[in-house]
Amino acid sequence: MPQLAGVRHRSVDVDGLSVHVAEVGEGEPLVLLHGWPQHWWCWRRVIPLLQDSYRLVVPDLRGHGWTDAPESGYDKEQLASDLLGLLDVLELPRVGLVGHDWGGWTGFLAALRAPERFSAFLALGVVHPFQRPTVGRALQSWRLTYQVALATPVLAERVLQASPDLVEHLVRAGSTRRSAFADGAARTYGEVLQEPARARASSRLYREFVLREGLPVALGRYRDARLSVPTRLVVGDGDLVASPALLEGWQSCAPDMQVEVLPGVGHFVPEEAPQEVALRARSLFG
Repeated sequence: MPQLAGVRHRSVDVDGLSVHVAEVGEGEPLVLLHGWPQHWWCWRRVIPLLQDSYRLVVPDLRGHGWTDAPESGYDKEQLASDLLGLLDVLELPRVGLVGHDWGGWTGFLAALRAPERFSAFLALGVVHPFQRPTVGRALQSWRLTYQVALATPVLAERVLQASPDLVEHLVRAGSTRRSAFADGAARTYGEVLQEPARARASSRLYREFVLREGLPVALGRYRDARLSVPTRLVVGDGDLVASPALLEGWQSCAPDMQVEVLPGVGHFVPEEAPQEVALRARSLFG
């Protein structure tokens, strides 16, 4: 496991799931939740910028990093349940939340379900869940082809286990400021996912979305939901997943949400733009 000065590590039991949590700092609790293919290490450049003001709680999602990788439980509502269960175990009645990629999607679902648990929410590199079927959105479906590949049974798992090259390639292809990964982090992510159980978990994470969740979301599963948590959604203008067409249509569902596009930034916002993330976190969380 990579190490960062001052960061403590422990495992917490959440309804039978052993969840790895990195922690540092004191003050108001702020949860940082990563996406795929990462783990807590994706916040390595953000943590030093915030640890003087907040108690940072940085868990690994189910199947990622050093959290358990069970056979099941990869639907995204379950990831939201994992997050809320972790807050219960840590006795954190209310936190600020920053989420990237699947961590951002998980954050949206948790904030919709239990808004009283979150003072505010900063979502990075993800689209909002308040999608509605339109021609413009349908024309953006090509952006999800990588998810179909990762969801492929057996083949995707074997490719992930064989070498960290695929993960490293995907991370570099999805970033604009590629110097952010000069420290070898992209390869580190791939090496962790070579473990058979984690390779299987990654494939099931995407298979669940491709086969059961994606279409209902596109057809408006959450279009009647109401998000009351103050939220800021930030994406890079070089993000291959979050296009402008997919960022529209949230106003009636999230009256206290703002959307910002960062110039010169790709998908991996916490690593490509840590200063920008820290500035927006301090503005949002106080």
